[in-house]
Amino acid sequence: MGYQRPKKITVLLVDDHPLLRQALRAVLEKEPDMEVVGEASDGAEAVALAEKLRPDVAIMDVSLPGMDGAEATRRIKVVSPDTAVLALTVHDDDETIAEVLLAGALG
Repeated sequence: MGYQRPKKITVLLVDDHPLLRQALRAVLEKEPDMEVVGEASDGAEAVALAEKLRPDVAIMDVSLPGMDGAEATRRIKVVSPDTAVLALTVHDDDETIAEVLLAGALG
């Protein structure tokens, strides 16, 4: 029995701003135990990638074109129930935050 490296935490980045996704990827890829496995620019793409890739974590913008982050979170929790969703938002109103948390985001 030899040493086995711990499994990397796989991450799906979801934001409609490419520059923000690029910045998040740059930060996360500096962590030896994390791996960005996919990027999505809208909710529908996020759900499809989550189903295909089964990431450990999805970092999700709440405000997305088409399907918003709350609905995408709900659907991700159906197609990939073990994926933890973390919401990113510039909104500070309780309603928006409550909606995404009720959809299944962990924070």
